[in-house]
Amino acid sequence: MPEGDALHRAARSLQPLVGERLEVETPHPRARVTGVAARLDGKRLLRVEAVGKNLLLRFEGGLVLRSHLRMRGRWQLLQRTDGARQGTPWLVLRGAKSEAVLWNGPVLELDDRHVRSLGPDILADPPDLDGMLAKLRGADQRTSIGEALLDQRLVAGIGNLWRAEALWRAQISPWRKLADLSEEELRAALTEAAQLMRRSLDSGLRKRSVYRQVGHPCPRCGTAIKSRGQGDANRIAYWCPGCQEGEPAGAL
Repeated sequence: MPEGDALHRAARSLQPLVGERLEVETPHPRARVTGVAARLDGKRLLRVEAVGKNLLLRFEGGLVLRSHLRMRGRWQLLQRTDGARQGTPWLVLRGAKSEAVLWNGPVLELDDRHVRSLGPDILADPPDLDGMLAKLRGADQRTSIGEALLDQRLVAGIGNLWRAEALWRAQISPWRKLADLSEEELRAALTEAAQLMRRSLDSGLRKRSVYRQVGHPCPRCGTAIKSRGQGDANRIAYWCPGCQEGEPAGAL
């Protein structure tokens, strides 16, 4: 699933269309039934921004288009001279010289209420670490830090990749409960996530130390990396049992 840095990168790429009146099409049948094309066609695009894992496109008249990419969605900015496209996009926003194309974008709606329930964005500049800490402390303290970092109501934008890498860098096991972590440890995990994701956004660098590295030696201590499903959604956690203290309940 695209994480917050991918959405912020998409928001940056679509900036050339800001200020233009756009032709709007929804070629994909599932997108066509949303009715967004009829509402937005000919409207001026005022702003494009990312909030967590959501892309918001603000048009004149107070209309806001929310896009969530789920597992396989992606935005692409093309020049109108690039020729025929291959495949059927969900949405096309066409300006004078370029067009934004949304592929495989299952969440497409004229409603931004969803983002109002999100926690502070990890890629805000600067990130609101105090606000994130308050959200984490206000959550059920029996929750593991690995699950909490993926809860978009607490911290918006972190996904499985950056959850794993941030906790590894902070030397915190994803299985430790919020109640067992100090404010300094929570702040360290959030700071690592913010720095890693900002670096990815600005440079495209996505170095992996533990994510999808099962069985490989930990770059820090040499212990073999482990993985296991975590939480109700069974998202795969990756960690080093040597330098990230803590194991899941029932681990062998």
